[in-house]
Amino acid sequence: MADTQQVDARAERKAARLAREIGAFAKAHGGAEGQVAHIGERGARVVLVGGDGGWGDLVAESTEIAERAVAKVGITVHESFDGEFAAKMTTGPYEWKRMAGIQLGG
Repeated sequence: MADTQQVDARAERKAARLAREIGAFAKAHGGAEGQVAHIGERGARVVLVGGDGGWGDLVAESTEIAERAVAKVGITVHESFDGEFAAKMTTGPYEWKRMAGIQLGG
């Protein structure tokens, strides 16, 4: 039983740390919306899109930790990364160059 409590406490600390990072992003970008996606053994990816169109992502050890973190912050969480959500992102010259480089083999 002590092992379970220790694991839960560890997961809670990780969720709290992730929530602080999400909260800092939201504060810097005029709010935020997100989407949690399972990425296999690596855990879960939290994609964030700010109110100003800025975006970023964070990786959590598990989907449970990621979901706890976004719940703590209270941001809107989308079920999928659909076109409406993606349209809120602002891409700049860096992203366009990267996308072109990938297409051209660079």
